[in-house]
Amino acid sequence: MPTPQPARQMDIRVLSIGTLAAHPLWEERHPVRTGHSTTTLVQTNDAKIIVDPGLPATVLKARLNERSGLTPDQITHVFLTSFNPECRRGIELFDKAQWLISEKERESVGVPIAQSLARIAQSKEVAQQANEEFDESQQSMLQVLQRDVAELSRCIPAPDSIVEGVDLFPLPGFSLGLCGLLIAEPTRTTLLCGDAIPTVEHLEEGKVLPTCADRKLAQESFKEAIEIADSLILGRDNIVINPTRKGI
Repeated sequence: MPTPQPARQMDIRVLSIGTLAAHPLWEERHPVRTGHSTTTLVQTNDAKIIVDPGLPATVLKARLNERSGLTPDQITHVFLTSFNPECRRGIELFDKAQWLISEKERESVGVPIAQSLARIAQSKEVAQQANEEFDESQQSMLQVLQRDVAELSRCIPAPDSIVEGVDLFPLPGFSLGLCGLLIAEPTRTTLLCGDAIPTVEHLEEGKVLPTCADRKLAQESFKEAIEIADSLILGRDNIVINPTRKGI
């Protein structure tokens, strides 16, 4: 007689609620705080997945333990909904995990980053040859770009399904390759939206961020998000019930 298999377990919890540096629907036109993404932990029998580690590593390490009792070396995967720096500030904390990002996002940001790095590196070389001081702001930018290249190089294209029940859900618009995660449970579906739907105000007013790479695409992704899921984990906010499903 075959041995019964344990039921697949799924646990989704927000580790840290994110925030926008400037919330356009609060009439904020300039940064008034440090922006960071909502960070979520998805646990199954087969994986422990951190989505968008937006806090600094030291803060995120404490928050992970507070909310789950886990340590960073127990995390198996990190998934970035986009390559926005505010979505990956603490990614180095999970150096034993596999880092994942959508293939389209990786491709769309990779070339511009490499081109910018090459331009600044060439400027530095020219300055050195002329025995001129290299601009401090450019030196800072060079370091940022070098880190970007190192992190993007380590990120590999995510498969359509990371593990059973955790599937990629493309939401292009804010960035060209932004991709959420659709999580199927027996009684509901949950969509991790990233910046496709950043806050509850954006959800309620049906608006996307003004800084979208492609506004039309972003609006289409917004509609798809609210059509597909029962619950939504917003990119800079908490988990919410899809307002179109209330009362059902």
